[in-house]
Amino acid sequence: MIDKIAWIHLADGKILSTRSRGKTVYYLPGGKREPGESDLDTLVREIDEELSVAIVPATAAHLGTYQAQADGHAEGVIVKMTCYTADHRGTPTPSSEIEEVAWLTYADRDRVAPVDQIIFDDLHRDGRLR
Repeated sequence: MIDKIAWIHLADGKILSTRSRGKTVYYLPGGKREPGESDLDTLVREIDEELSVAIVPATAAHLGTYQAQADGHAEGVIVKMTCYTADHRGTPTPSSEIEEVAWLTYADRDRVAPVDQIIFDDLHRDGRLR
């Protein structure tokens, strides 16, 4: 099982997503926990590394935890994505391995990783992602 933390940032019915160098699939920003890190520690570190923005820790709220086949891994390798909303300071800008930042809608569902597709479905059903 791959344990990941993701930031759900919605604006005007769109969701912030990222594409890493050399990839064609989009992923929600975030990443893997380092030893000893809490969910919040991971969220703050990963979003700073990937997007050069500062998560405001006191505003972080758990949105949900999702599981699916891990994109680009052998069949049966599962990713568990624990998702948080949170306010931030700064403008999301590609950094580290991130090549592109994009605002996606539900129409872009087929362009994201399998676990992200499940999250898109939930957000769309709730009327948060158009």
